[in-house]
Amino acid sequence: MLSYDPGDSVGHRLDPRTKLVAQSCVVVAAFAHTTPRGLAALTVVVAAALAACRLSPPDALAEFRAVLPFLLVGPALESLRLSAPWVVPADAVPPLLASYRTVLLLALAAAYVRTTPVRDSEAAVAWLVPGRPGRFLAVGVSLVFRFLPVLQADVRRVRSAMQARLGTERPVRDRVRIVGVAGLRRALGRADSLALALRARCLSWNPTPPPLRLRRADYVALAASATLLLWGLLPTAGSLASSLPAPL
Repeated sequence: MLSYDPGDSVGHRLDPRTKLVAQSCVVVAAFAHTTPRGLAALTVVVAAALAACRLSPPDALAEFRAVLPFLLVGPALESLRLSAPWVVPADAVPPLLASYRTVLLLALAAAYVRTTPVRDSEAAVAWLVPGRPGRFLAVGVSLVFRFLPVLQADVRRVRSAMQARLGTERPVRDRVRIVGVAGLRRALGRADSLALALRARCLSWNPTPPPLRLRRADYVALAASATLLLWGLLPTAGSLASSLPAPL
């Protein structure tokens, strides 16, 4: 389940602000370098990040297995044609690279969620965006991180109950309807319970956040993130320079 898992890895010890900055720099570099060579370099970066968090790639992508088939269908559809030649493999290369880039970013996001407590993420977002807007975003992040695993568990229990009642022998349309309706009903019930709990606990706009402190490992990670950011901004700067009119 995609949730925080306590540990003592390097990723666990990093400040949440450092991890958010590092993810942003990787995203910039991923969208700037879309060639196979650039994505290969980013693969090394993401693999190093997963190793620092003691998280294997299969475990990191296991929670996104429902998304992975769509990432494969897109390139396949892009290569199809309605007339001869019916299949153009070269047309599938750009969307395939984009899908692989998405896989890298999903793995990095899974590493962040597995190594960062919800309260630390909430405090980091509130620190990055001061005032009530930051507090509002922090509450949203906190609710997503806490609410999504519960909904996943509810849907899993619904599927198990349906299978125990020989639901696998039903048509696919009926199975989707049963799981969808039951999952939506439980989600609405959870939302009502959550709203009641927030009112009962007097949700504060000025809570006491957990202490955030940068350590030596954070400075190393920030330096590496700055290098990635410069690497990602160099192509953009080069294209802007080439688009400028030549001096008379």
